[in-house]
Amino acid sequence: MSRTLTALAGNTQRLDGGAMFGNAPKALWTRWATPDDRNRIGLACRALLVRDGDRVLLFETGIGVSFPPDLKDRFGVVEAEHVLLDSLAAVGLSHEDIDVVVLSHLHFDHAGGLLSAWSEHASPTLLFPNATYVVGERAWERATHPHFRDRASFLPDLNAQLLASGRLIIESGERSEVLGSGYRLHYSDGHTPGLLLTEIETDDGPVVFAADLIPGTPWVHLPITMGYDRYPERLIEEKQALLSDLIERGGRLFYTHDSECAISGIARDQRGRFHAIDKRSNAEVNA
Repeated sequence: MSRTLTALAGNTQRLDGGAMFGNAPKALWTRWATPDDRNRIGLACRALLVRDGDRVLLFETGIGVSFPPDLKDRFGVVEAEHVLLDSLAAVGLSHEDIDVVVLSHLHFDHAGGLLSAWSEHASPTLLFPNATYVVGERAWERATHPHFRDRASFLPDLNAQLLASGRLIIESGERSEVLGSGYRLHYSDGHTPGLLLTEIETDDGPVVFAADLIPGTPWVHLPITMGYDRYPERLIEEKQALLSDLIERGGRLFYTHDSECAISGIARDQRGRFHAIDKRSNAEVNA
């Protein structure tokens, strides 16, 4: 099949390690990530580019740089420039070349890159003018009617611009007419209601865009969840079902927030614990 996967770096950020590892003690999570003097760990906000015949699809856009300086510091955005746009340019593309943008959910660290950079003279505007934007029905409902607990995770101006574009497609089924054959949609509720996980068929087996169900290789271990997850016990059950299925089918996971690993296989040890195998960095991803 004519389908190529490329990992694209977006803006990186630094967030509190305790929040990222939930109820795991610091003595445990510091084996996987080294905190700075503010207890923050480095996180990628990685996107996945899929060249599918004559179409170009982008899975998520990272955090971007649409925040004013005070929020940029609060949310730990590192770079001043819109890194995803530079990453697209490095592979010979611009945001205008993207045909479809698939969003697992609309938290700002996954969808903020849809917006142009912050300026004191003008409000950020929607990028990707030729793309259809795909989001799950319940994820869209959550973004437009957030709970008090997570309303700060959304960008109301972004929601309004997506709707006004006339190019927003809201999905609820297992298959998407926009994506076509070779793509299967899974849904998860543990992190946020209606999280959309897209499975992509490749010559080397299925690849699932793991989003915040499994943000990086440490979270493959079932008990490890984030403090940001709405329903941690449900999330663990969802992880277990997905990982078991992928092992049976020889599938892999693509990670958004892992600072070193972009994609890996999955295995289970003699004690039944899941772990990542065949880890690959951005440069090594080319399925």
